[in-house]
Order: sequence, then C-alpha cells, then structure tokens
Amino acid sequence: MLLPHRVKNEDEKIMLLKKKEPRPLAQAVQTAPSASPFRELSSYVPLAVGERRLYAALREAVPVIDAAIDKILRLVGSFTVKCDDRNTQDALNTFLRNVRVNAAETGVQSFLNSYLSQLLTYGNAVGEMVLDRGRFAALYNAGLDDVELRAVSPLQIDIYRREPGGSAKVKYPELVFCSALNPPAGSAQGVSILHGLPFVSGILIQIYNTIGVNWERLGNVRFAVTYKPTGDAADRAYAKERAQQIAGEWSRAMQKDSVSDFVAVGDVSIKAIGADNQILDSEIPVRQMLEQIIAKLGLPPFLLGLSWSSTERMSSQQADILTSELEAYRRLLSPVIDKICTLWLRLNGFDRQFEIEWNNITLQDETQLANARLMNARAAQMEAALKKE
Repeated sequence: MLLPHRVKNEDEKIMLLKKKEPRPLAQAVQTAPSASPFRELSSYVPLAVGERRLYAALREAVPVIDAAIDKILRLVGSFTVKCDDRNTQDALNTFLRNVRVNAAETGVQSFLNSYLSQLLTYGNAVGEMVLDRGRFAALYNAGLDDVELRAVSPLQIDIYRREPGGSAKVKYPELVFCSALNPPAGSAQGVSILHGLPFVSGILIQIYNTIGVNWERLGNVRFAVTYKPTGDAADRAYAKERAQQIAGEWSRAMQKDSVSDFVAVGDVSIKAIGADNQILDSEIPVRQMLEQIIAKLGLPPFLLGLSWSSTERMSSQQADILTSELEAYRRLLSPVIDKICTLWLRLNGFDRQFEIEWNNITLQDETQLANARLMNARAAQMEAALKKE
C-alpha cells in the first residue's frame, strides 16, 4: 500500500511525537557547486554539430589552444606564383592580392587563413569560388553548419547545402573545394587537431575555476568579531545592545574611505576568516595538462611564452620539427591555391603553366642559415673539383 498511514487515536499521536527525532542544533548545508562558464566541456558528446561546438568552446576556454592555432596560421607564411610569362605572373599575383574575400576582407591570404583555421579546428574546411558574369569575383569561406559532406563512394564526396526544407546538392561542385585533415579510411570527415584534448582541457579549466573560487573565498579576508559578556547582571542584560553597537563601530572602522581605530570595552576578540587557510599549489598539475595540450598541437613551448627548461640545442631541434609540421599544412593548402589560380587563368585566357613558391620558414637565426648555405656551396665546389681531377 502506498497510501499514507492514518493515526487512530490520541495515544498513538503521543507515541509518534515521542519517537520523533530531536532537531539538530547545527546542520551542514550543502552548497551548489559553482557553474563552469564552459559547460560544453563537461557534457561532451562527439557527434557532428555538437563536436564542432565543443572545439569552438575549447578555443574560447583555453587561451593556449587559441594562441597555438593563430601562431600556426602566421608561421605557415605566404607564397608567390611564378609563370613563364612575366605579364601573366604580375596579373595573377595582383589578382591574388586584391581578390575579395567574404564580406570585409581582401586577398587570398585572408581566405587561406580562415580556411586553415577551420581545417585545424574542425577537421574539415569548405570554400567556394564566386563568379559574376564570367569573371572571378570573390572567395567565400563556408560554415560547416551550412553544408553537409556525403561520401557517395570511396573516391567521391558530394557537397550539399542545408536549407529549411532539407539539403540540396551544390549546383556547381567544380567551384567548391573541401579539405579533410587526417580523415579515417573510407570517411569524408576529417579529424580535428583538437581531437583528444576535451578531457585534459576539462581538467585544466576545472583547476582554473577552483582557483578563482578559492581566491574569492579566502583572498577577500573576512573577520569574526566575538563579544563575550561578563558575569555581571547589567552586562548580560544589555548584551544585545552592546553587540549591535560593536558591530556598527566595526563596520565604520572597516570602510574603504576612512582610516580609524576600533576601541571596545569588555571581552572582545577579532579573528580573520580564511587568511590562515592555504590554497593548493596548482603549478605542477597545470603544467602537466599544458604539456599534453602542447604535445598535441605540435608547437615548441617557447613560442607560446612558456619558459620551461630547454637547452639551445633542444630549441633548435624543436624548430626543425615545427618546420616539417608547417610543410605538411602547406601541402594541404597547395591544391586549393592551384584550383584558384587555374580558374582565373582559364577565365582570362592565359596559359595555365605556373608554379607555387612558398616563402622560407625562418624559425632559426639568419646567421645559422647563411653558414649552412656557405658550407653547402663549399662542399659543391670541392665535389666539382674532385670530378675534374
């Protein structure tokens, strides 16, 4: 039976009252945990749109991740296009510098920065070449929430545009290009560079959030003013009024705009609340989490302002490894640049023969690079002399 029990008589009521547990003099109150400003990290569900929102929240929540991706975009550098005909080369480079990008940007470099940022963050990137009356008008970075990638075969991907009534296939797929970062076999979905970081980043954000809560509780020092009445009858009779008077004077003495002393008569004690408590040292766990994040992003710590112990030779080796990482990102962007240049040359009636030349990645001292070139030149000279003999 789930119906409530009914009391039959007065004696039973008295017995129930006697069995009732006494009310405790003190009771622990459970406070609600402070809400994290990035709840997506605690409710991680790796599915399509939710995963993209998670990665966007990671860049917003952890400054190291956002700074690392921005530095990768800058370190990839710029390029120039070389053609056999000088006039064609000048016209093509002028177009690449001045082409309209999205709503408020200019130049193919702006388009590539947004394209690579989208590719690194979400694992996929989609762009479009916009034509207007037979001329190359603009470049557009499409949002991944507005498109849908479908692998119709192991060698073909169809791009659909999301509409209110459903999805429609892109009308001119030859004007649209998409890239995937390390996609699994047989899949059109790439893998974000942030894949594997939600758990570590969640711990890091929890540490930072706890530090803020602890400083709010313990950093702002509070005082406990205790007044103990003596055994005198008059003192006990006016204990409430004297306590109120002490509270008012203490509040006046602690105001920011006045410096005053606090004088009280009787047994008055003042203690600081929270000043003696020690906040846990977070340096070691924070560094452990940052090491995992930086290892995934592939950047040397000194590029992110982290002065961890490293020798000069170690920094040089890290710079060499980063150079190979940047070369890999350049290989992802080169097909996109090739498609843009080919379409512009076709529309303007030029020869399609051209070559993309990326600028040198200068992560090391120019003196070391010059010495390396000098030693290579001497070695080539000695080899030529040996062949003549």
